[in-house]
Amino acid sequence: MCSTCGCASGERKIEGDDHDHHHDHHHGHDHHQGHNNHDHDHHHDHEPNGQTVIIHHHYYHQGDVHNHYHQYEPAPAESKSKKHKHKHKHKHKHIYQTAEASFKPAGEHHDLDYGHGEAGTHAPGISQKRMLQIEMDVLDKNNHLAEHNRKDFCQKNILALNLVSSPGSGKTTLLTETLLRLRDRINCAVIEGDQQTTNDAQRIRETGVPAIQVNTGKGCHLDAQMVHDATARLELADNSLLFIENVGNLVCPASFDLGERHKVAVLSVTEGEDKPLKYPHMFAAADIMLLNKIDLLPYLNFDVDACIANAKQVNPNIQVIQVSATRGEGMDAWLAWLETQLCA
Repeated sequence: MCSTCGCASGERKIEGDDHDHHHDHHHGHDHHQGHNNHDHDHHHDHEPNGQTVIIHHHYYHQGDVHNHYHQYEPAPAESKSKKHKHKHKHKHKHIYQTAEASFKPAGEHHDLDYGHGEAGTHAPGISQKRMLQIEMDVLDKNNHLAEHNRKDFCQKNILALNLVSSPGSGKTTLLTETLLRLRDRINCAVIEGDQQTTNDAQRIRETGVPAIQVNTGKGCHLDAQMVHDATARLELADNSLLFIENVGNLVCPASFDLGERHKVAVLSVTEGEDKPLKYPHMFAAADIMLLNKIDLLPYLNFDVDACIANAKQVNPNIQVIQVSATRGEGMDAWLAWLETQLCA
């Protein structure tokens, strides 16, 4: 089982793996049917009464979080067994939690108090404080690994940047154009994150810069363990620049520290100027926003000033650079920012 995302990231694959890593998880029925494009965190917690509380976290791309809690009490023979097959039947109740409020799915009726207490959800037999602690523990291991990555980067004087955006923002094109301008001046390397294919890593390698692809399977973000493993295979030189191109998603990557120095949010003018307000956590976590594809502005109804104002409303300290990766506009300003960070 993967260290952070359970079932979802259990299907990850880093280029060079000799075999795929699979995590077979059976619930006795397919309760995920109809819920696509989400991340699935899986966490076990043992209560004093001998029960195991199993928490699954589904981070939907729309910003909703679907948490459901399972209380599972193993049979005596199973509890003594040294080998635990993760295949069991259990009753579970779903708790749907959104940024606005918790709600009951249409057609379902549960005798639960939705949205009450510190955790904002409820599960039988678990206190609100305990549930909140479990939620926090899900990210704890990732944060420890991220700090390890950060110390390693610092010791080697490696500037690590986490590029985040929606799918189709032009992130890879912007990155390739950046590398073409930098490759003769500084050692660069790239970690590419996608659910499937090695297409983007191949595009990066065509610039002459080393790159490694991380496929996350059903996972919709990179985590610190993936970055640690990929970095080891890249064998980064000291005093280099590492670009981490995250999976296209403006929700989950905001919560997962990879050990980077900065998150760089890439927003294209084709997406709408209200994106920072719709996905505030990502833009609040980013230190700089690259407003990409500005060459298309004459053909769009896009208010640049309103977009920047929205980003500043969420994060007053965010820097904004307007760029066109295809035409080269703003690229000098972007490279100047990079050089400033390299010297910091």
